[in-house]
Amino acid sequence: MSDEKKFYVLRAISGKENQVKQYIEAEKRNSSLGEHVDRVIIPTEKVMTQRAGKKVLVERPLLSGYILVEANLVGEVAHTLRTIPNVIDFLGDGRNPVPLRESEVNQMLRKADQLDDSDVSYDVDFVVGETVKVISGAFGGFTASVEDVNADKKRLKVMVKIFGRKTPLELDYSQVEKE
Repeated sequence: MSDEKKFYVLRAISGKENQVKQYIEAEKRNSSLGEHVDRVIIPTEKVMTQRAGKKVLVERPLLSGYILVEANLVGEVAHTLRTIPNVIDFLGDGRNPVPLRESEVNQMLRKADQLDDSDVSYDVDFVVGETVKVISGAFGGFTASVEDVNADKKRLKVMVKIFGRKTPLELDYSQVEKE
């Protein structure tokens, strides 16, 4: 086998990805594993969710339960990675791990790099007839009633009562919060 390091996918127990990454990083520092493993990546996405009535931006795994490991699987390296707590096995044929193609790795890394605040997905469901509070823009602080929900564009049509008259507005999910 060559000295070239390739990316492999480790399957881990869902929700334990960070613990596995920390364990691998510690093993890299404390043993010869560091000579054979370069990067350990958990592809993540930013998601806007609502907790206790407040919008919170959280980062969660893009592919729950999967970790990318750049390694040269010589000697006992594959066995060491398999026996890490919370690791199930390599993706695919676990006995003979198959590296990802370069195009797959580039696509995954590019997607993780491109995720910025404009790519935030919202884990908040709005319902027609629901009352929301406008938190930004010219009508910040006003209460509105949801008239239409466009989940694809992350936009709402709402009615705000101003001076006794209802005024229609089109707002982004980030401009409102549930009451």
